[in-house]
Amino acid sequence: MVLAADHVIAKENVFCNAIKKAVPIAENGNIVTFGIIPEYAETGYGYIERGALFSVNGNSTETGFYHVKNFVEKPDRLTAEKYISTGNYFWNSGMFMFKASVYLNELKKFRPDIYSVCEQVVSASYRDLDFIRIPEALFKDCPAESIDFAVMEKTEHCILCPIDIGWSDVGSWQSLWDISEKTDEGDVCKGDILTYNTKNNYIYSESALVAAVGVEDIVIVQTKDAILVSKKSDVQDVKKIVEMLKARDRTEYISHHEVFRPWGKFDSIDQGERYKVKKIIVKPGEGLSLRMHHHRSEHWIVLSGTAKVTLDDKTMLITANESIYIPLGATYSLENPGVIPLNLIEVSSGDYLGEDDIVRQKERYRKDN
Repeated sequence: MVLAADHVIAKENVFCNAIKKAVPIAENGNIVTFGIIPEYAETGYGYIERGALFSVNGNSTETGFYHVKNFVEKPDRLTAEKYISTGNYFWNSGMFMFKASVYLNELKKFRPDIYSVCEQVVSASYRDLDFIRIPEALFKDCPAESIDFAVMEKTEHCILCPIDIGWSDVGSWQSLWDISEKTDEGDVCKGDILTYNTKNNYIYSESALVAAVGVEDIVIVQTKDAILVSKKSDVQDVKKIVEMLKARDRTEYISHHEVFRPWGKFDSIDQGERYKVKKIIVKPGEGLSLRMHHHRSEHWIVLSGTAKVTLDDKTMLITANESIYIPLGATYSLENPGVIPLNLIEVSSGDYLGEDDIVRQKERYRKDN
């Protein structure tokens, strides 16, 4: 099964039954795609046009499956309405069932360039804790193509399974508003929100009070990284903002305040011209590799837990309400020897505070940067 991470399925039992019905068809060498019976003319989804009924041993009346006639991209409003009126089109859910060997054979047949690169990448991959790491330099050579274009539109083995499972693709703020619990005024409020004379808005706050007055059909999203304000009808154009960030060499689209590492995570709290403040959480039994910096010194203040610090040739334990100074150029490592998370505040100061100013003396993980 190939499933997306951003789908909501309300009728789980119906979906499970559809999967069970699809298994023998997939085991027989077919690629099953699950098409959603459309509820309205949606322009944000691709569509699948059904063909003739799919038959098993000459019996096509009981399977409920169809051959796929065509895949179509996201239509405009008028075209979507025409699709709905025919009864022959279904939303493309992006969910598939197939034997791995069948899909790989079809990929090798229709896109040998993608198959070849992926084969090299998998051969060069390695395991790192819970992750399988692939070499970025090799994978950059892989052409970018959707499964629909690469395989599904070309294969003769594609079979459609129409389903009505209370499906929603929560790939947009509009769709989140659609499926969320609302106030009497139609507002969806997540976080610390105050509203007055508002209607049909989606308002989300991660870390600050958000107040809205006299607005309607608006999406407001506050995170530690940025704030988004948009009409619901225009919110899919946020991708244009991402392109603007790239064009202006901004880093917000790839660099975030909260960053996860194999050993835990850190959250950038504040930053100035020559300083940066982070909250660091280290998981029990994990730690940061032995390292040093060329351009900054650091102060650590333990909030909770126990830190095992190696500083040059000395090793010591630092506990709550204690601190330690890491001079510029010193070699150090940090570990959590305890059974609860280690929480500490790190204050860095220096002429350059980038994450690439780390010289690792000994790797604890294959890749922890």
